Formats: sequence, structure tokens, C-alpha cells
Amino acid sequence: MKNIALVAGGYSGEYVISVQSAAVIEKNIDAALYTVYKIIITKEGWNYTAPDGGVFAIDKNDFSLTVAGKKIIFDAVFIGIHGTPGEDGRLQGYFEMLDIPYTSCGMVTSALTFNKSYCNKVVAALDVVKVSRSVHLFRNKPYDSAAIFKQLRLPVFVKPAEGGSSIGMSKVNSAEDLEQAIVKAFKEDSQVLIEEFIKGTEVTCGMFFAKGQLHVLPLTEIRSTKEFFDYEAKYTPGITNEVTPAEIPETAADHIRTVGKELYHRLNCKGIVRADFILEEGTGAVYFLEVNTMPGQSENSLVPQQVRAAGMTLQAFYGMLIEECLSNK
Repeated sequence: MKNIALVAGGYSGEYVISVQSAAVIEKNIDAALYTVYKIIITKEGWNYTAPDGGVFAIDKNDFSLTVAGKKIIFDAVFIGIHGTPGEDGRLQGYFEMLDIPYTSCGMVTSALTFNKSYCNKVVAALDVVKVSRSVHLFRNKPYDSAAIFKQLRLPVFVKPAEGGSSIGMSKVNSAEDLEQAIVKAFKEDSQVLIEEFIKGTEVTCGMFFAKGQLHVLPLTEIRSTKEFFDYEAKYTPGITNEVTPAEIPETAADHIRTVGKELYHRLNCKGIVRADFILEEGTGAVYFLEVNTMPGQSENSLVPQQVRAAGMTLQAFYGMLIEECLSNK
């Protein structure tokens, strides 16, 4: 039996979503093959809670556990944290230094894709997909609203550069609303991305590497009753209609799959990744939105829907991720 550490929680506002994801992952990892220890990571401590309620702290020197006098060493780590420190490269670097395999993208890829603004610049340079025009702001560095509108046309999205789950995000339709949106985004992060709005259909593409090949899951088309796919739309049942497989022209679907695969390889991704795009209304052009290296795994999340649409069980899917990760050691 392999010992698998399932890390969840984290230091950001996405803590709650991470715990929900981890519950689904834990339930669907084959207990006949793996012994799973769910470790909740917070700023206060990294702890495993045993079935009898006993709480045991991780020894951060070697990421081990001692339970009832027995030291437990982990064969692999399944990262289930959205946001920092599990999606931004910090834990990845720690596990790399300890030589413990883990299920997600490496440290550099995780850090790059976690910052939407820097990721946009790299993806634009790869020249495989269109990227919306944007402006990158930093806390405590002056900015000029008039100069921003010389570079971008309304409406714009204002979002934390390193936030997830659409927390702190606003759509700005008039110039006088920009300042309030920037203040809101800066409450979540020290960097803010202001991006031109592209009107069209949001389409998301889940991908994972296993058994020597890149697997592309069925695409999902997101139809939100709200003006954009915000936190409430993502996690409140009924507000968003998520259609899998996406009901878009096959030529567009094929193009999105091709671009998704190209980005997966060119950004050196590993494990499960979800790439989000906008299919522009009228032109059919595909615009890049973001790469998510720890996509949600809660019951409402997109990747579990795509896995089911592909005719797979979550148990088989998580098993493939774990086995791929173990094979890389």
C-alpha cells in the first residue's frame, strides 16, 4: 500500500473550496491501493486528524507524520489546495527539495500560471492564441486612470492578478467605476490585472497527462445568468448552466483542443490542468483567459463533470494522476 498525503486548505480565501475539493478527492481514491492521510494546511499549522479525532502535526523537516509512535513517510502528495501555497509554486518547491513526487505542475509553471498578468505575457509571446489587451498594476505604485483608458477600451475586467475563484473581481462598464473596482481587487492581492472584455462564450478545456500521453477531456461551455462567471456563479447551483460537451461548432472545439494541448506542452504542465478561453461572438476568434493548475474538484466543479462526460469514474481518474506522479520519481 502506498501512503498518499492529500493536502488541503491553504492560506487564501479559497480555503473553503479546497476543503470541499479534498472531500471529493478523498472519497474517490481507491482505498484498496492507497492509504490516504488528509493534511489540512493553515498558517497556524499543518495537521492530520486521525479517525479517532487525534490531531498530529507534520514534521516539516521531512514532511512526515508520527502517529502512535510510528513514523509515516509519504510515497506521493496529492495537492488539493487552491490558491497559496499549493497552487503558486511554494509547496511544489518544498516537495522538490525533499524529493517527494506530487500530482500538479512544477514550481515554475505553477508560479507563472498563478499570476494571470505574467502568464498572459508569456502566452501572448508563444503566439498560439489571442490574448486580450491588459494593464498590470502593483500596490503602492502610482497609476493613472486616464492613461489606462488610452490603452484599453471599456468594458474591462478588474481582477486580482494572483486570486482564484473570481474573488475580488469586477466588470467595469463606465470610467467612473474603475477606481472602486481597483480598490476591491487590491483588498485580495498586491497586484491587479485590468483586461479588456471580450464578448462571447466561455469554454473550458480540462487536460491531464497519464500513461505516456496527454488526455483532453470533453469541453465545457459556461452559460451564466449573471453578467460574468463570478464566485457566486461558480459555486451556487442553478445560477450557471454548464454544458458538457460544449455545444459549439466542431471547428471551434477542435481549435480550442489544439490550443489547449499546445499550451499544456509549451508551459511545461503536469497533472490535471484546466485552460479557459472565450470564443468571441461574431468573429469566432479564440481568446485565452487563464490556466488553472489546481482546478476545483468539488461536486459542482467543471473537471469532475468533464471526467464523467468522458465515461470515466473519478476513482479511475485520480488513480491515473497518482500513478503518473509515482512513475516520475
